[in-house]
Amino acid sequence: METRVGFIGLGIMGRPMAANLRRAGVPLSVWNRSPGGVAALEGLGAVVGPSPAAVFEASDVVLLMLAHEAAVDEVLQRGSAAFTRLVSGRTLVHLGTTSPGFSAGLARDVEGAGGDYAEAPVSGSRIPAERAELVALVGGRPDVVDRVAPLLAAMCREVVRCGEVPAGTGTKLAVNLYLCTMVAGLAEAFHLADRLDLDLEVFRRALDSGPMASAVSAVKLAKLVARDFEAQAAVRDVHTNTRLIAEAARAVGAHSPLLEATRELFRETEAAGLGALDMAAVVTALERRDAGRPG
Repeated sequence: METRVGFIGLGIMGRPMAANLRRAGVPLSVWNRSPGGVAALEGLGAVVGPSPAAVFEASDVVLLMLAHEAAVDEVLQRGSAAFTRLVSGRTLVHLGTTSPGFSAGLARDVEGAGGDYAEAPVSGSRIPAERAELVALVGGRPDVVDRVAPLLAAMCREVVRCGEVPAGTGTKLAVNLYLCTMVAGLAEAFHLADRLDLDLEVFRRALDSGPMASAVSAVKLAKLVARDFEAQAAVRDVHTNTRLIAEAARAVGAHSPLLEATRELFRETEAAGLGALDMAAVVTALERRDAGRPG
């Protein structure tokens, strides 16, 4: 019997991920909190459900790609009898980035209601999502992970098994610490090159040709040079990630001074009303600091 799949959350990441499932021939029901995003999936043959309950009713496995913990709780009606009706007898796959404690608690609640649970936060942004080149960092019981791995493979170039919940979420936060500080450092280096009045295309070639180059630096540096801040990973989401990482670090007594400096830059960028822009727009925080400083 073919597995019926539901996908809830069609934002920057969820929409291309769900589209890749459909292109792989997966029977798909979808729902989004806002109307945007559903038309493209409907055009690919997905069934648009009128509610989350309708998607769960039509599905054996439901994947959630929601922005934050409150959205997950709201959609699942967690803590109510409706939650039990939604998840009982189904497998829930949590694709978003939340705290390890939240994912572990959700796993307990889902299993207590008679469902199965796996976490699979993904490493990558919009372009890797469109190309099915994400990396899934999966936590869960081996039998549940075996069940959902083929679905994840349709959206990801690699499925990394991290262990039991919440090891997948913990791995994602550790990976994202490096990502967030790396992009902030790249923006700072670009800002210095700009203030030194260097040829920014030459600076770009120098970095892209050297040992520090990476897939992330190539994409983000091109955006910085072009002043193209269309979101691939939005500032507000990255700021939320830095908060989650900081909280996880404090919980285990791990010092993270680079993260704290990076977090403040993203906080300033979002506070300036730029939360919907790409994370490369963090360079504007440095520019604002310079503008307020004499000399």
